[in-house]
Amino acid sequence: MENFKKPEVLCPAGDLIRLKAAVDFGADAVYLAGEEFGMRTAATNFGKEDMKKGVDYAHKNGVKVFVTCNTLPHNDEIPRLPAFLESLAEVCVDGIIASDIGTIGMVKKYCPNQELHVSVQSGIVNYETARAFYDMGAKRIVAARELSLEEIAEIRAKTPKELDIEAFTHGAMCVSFSARCLLSSYMTGRDANRGDCAQSCRWSYSLMEKTREGRFYDITETDKGTYILNADDLCMAEHIADMVRAGVHSFKIEGRAKSHYYTAVTANAYRGAMDAFLANPKEPVPQWVMDELNKISHRPYSTGFYYGRPDNSQTYLNAGYMRDYSVAGIVTGYDDGMVLLELKNKFLKGQELDCLEPRSMPFTIVADEMYDGEGNAIDSAPHPTMTVKLPYPRPIKVGSLLRMKTE
Repeated sequence: MENFKKPEVLCPAGDLIRLKAAVDFGADAVYLAGEEFGMRTAATNFGKEDMKKGVDYAHKNGVKVFVTCNTLPHNDEIPRLPAFLESLAEVCVDGIIASDIGTIGMVKKYCPNQELHVSVQSGIVNYETARAFYDMGAKRIVAARELSLEEIAEIRAKTPKELDIEAFTHGAMCVSFSARCLLSSYMTGRDANRGDCAQSCRWSYSLMEKTREGRFYDITETDKGTYILNADDLCMAEHIADMVRAGVHSFKIEGRAKSHYYTAVTANAYRGAMDAFLANPKEPVPQWVMDELNKISHRPYSTGFYYGRPDNSQTYLNAGYMRDYSVAGIVTGYDDGMVLLELKNKFLKGQELDCLEPRSMPFTIVADEMYDGEGNAIDSAPHPTMTVKLPYPRPIKVGSLLRMKTE
């Protein structure tokens, strides 16, 4: 494998705290949303002040910022779009992600110095469509999740080399074509195509025959219905070389509505995986990377459609989440031989803690001694946000996470 453009680790940022975590733990670029026109209303998102702070922090650390403008705006929203786009140009974001044709035209008009990225919502599954968007001024297209690596490779071969290809590498998968779903809107009135998805595909369902109202028939072996629409999560950390070989430049981690912890762990893991690949493309991903990705809340992992149409990539018995670790505390400093923590969840003296330091392999700390903020010896840390001190022979980077395995 040779002559490939250095790949980019692209991480989600649901708010300023998560943006800083993504930057600190290994992102090359982050994607986020303003208060309008983004596809994740459940995330806190960025007002004007936080947008500027976030862009400044990212740029200071050599990280790019891409802003989603990928809803399908209705007539009454269009008059607000120019001012929104101008505000993004004003704070010098690096790129804007759009899917609606009219919005794309307005991005080119009001943000001429920002890159145009065409969202997965556009459903790009062939090279002609990719090339058409390039002719409209796109610097990047996001490949539809239904594509195999073979199909992506053909798009790469038949489009200008200046056009970047971004593809999802990790996270939740929609059950609908290119994430365009009507389930939520039909069942709850919450429009998934306007950032307000109710996650209807994660609900439990039963089968009822038309003329026998009220009689439900199980379509799995449980009495709780079926999660027939519940797609497994994507994980391609072990297959970075194959994605690069297919022509993927930007490796996108899903999860703007997910936690600070998820953001930090996935950014750190994919940074480790990418650095290992760049050091030696023929070597397998380090085992610690895969171990890390199993320490976040996730459904069973799959490789999606990348190696062809999957025989079964859904979890039918439950919502599928695995939660094996919780955050004990976040490192806030180091003083006189003591690591300072802000407590997140109770832990006890003698407990083994797993420490994740930015851009590093995790390591273990045992709380043989522990003290409160005033220096009093304690046997447990029971109060959220309290300061806890742990003896340790060296400083640990501020923002590091101490975790514990859940029972």
